[in-house]
Amino acid sequence: MTLVAISEISKRSTTVGSILASIPLVSLLAFVWMYIDTKDTAKIAELSQGIFWLVIPSLIFFILFPVLLKKNVDFWLSLGISLTIMVIGYFIMLFILKKAGISI
Repeated sequence: MTLVAISEISKRSTTVGSILASIPLVSLLAFVWMYIDTKDTAKIAELSQGIFWLVIPSLIFFILFPVLLKKNVDFWLSLGISLTIMVIGYFIMLFILKKAGISI
């Protein structure tokens, strides 16, 4: 339902659609669920910190995808390339975090 709503709103206003889509709904739901289930705020804080570090490589997708589309690269190819490079970014970030002694 949320995806449909964001899609429909984005047809009218990409700004409002972007704001709604940027809300970390899955993360918020995970925090609430974990709190209700375990009351372990240390684990929730750990999860939140891990999400922070992994948002950084996910931004690669949101930079590369529109660039490829604006260069008239096919939608599906742009999506595939952007996702592939994002996944590579995740592995690079995990490697960097490990070397820095940060565990997530």
